[in-house]
Amino acid sequence: MARNMQPIAKRCRALGISPAVMGYAKKTSNRNPGGQMRKKKSEYALQLAEKQKVKFVYGIMEKQFREYYDKASRMAGKTGENLLVLVERRLDNVVYRLGFVQTRREARQAVSHAHFTVNGRKVNIPSYLVKPGDVIEVVASSRSSAKFSKLTGEDAPMVMLPQWLEREKNTLKGTVTKMPAREDIDLPVEEHLIVELYSK
Repeated sequence: MARNMQPIAKRCRALGISPAVMGYAKKTSNRNPGGQMRKKKSEYALQLAEKQKVKFVYGIMEKQFREYYDKASRMAGKTGENLLVLVERRLDNVVYRLGFVQTRREARQAVSHAHFTVNGRKVNIPSYLVKPGDVIEVVASSRSSAKFSKLTGEDAPMVMLPQWLEREKNTLKGTVTKMPAREDIDLPVEEHLIVELYSK
């Protein structure tokens, strides 16, 4: 599958987002901050940039992103918010949000390598959509690895969880307590511009 291999910091700067959104600590350059073009962007350019921002952050290719949009448009409520909620519910994003890995890219790889279970069953599909009540755990055979063993105990890193997720202390187990809401998604994006783009 094709992937954008452009350096994270450079891509973040071009899209006007902080690498912290991606799970990276490196800051963008202060030169032309936010990646803002010196000339005024067209309406289409603004809409396209917002779509590219969401696709980049969540690691989604165009075909799948369009499928998310089509599904969101058929759901009750605002299409833009529905779209963000759908991508937020992806298993690779949930694994990242629970603090089991440091970045969404790492999460996608870990899920693909079958390091996680959902409700006791191994799931190796990064795009799997979780729902309230789902329990996500690191599989027993992976818990002793250096990658995951450092996440438990007194020296385990602190994780700021969104309100729709819970993680039992000193365990490699998390629970989806409810559906994510728009306010739970900290990505600085104007989703209505994406809707306008696809509505043309």
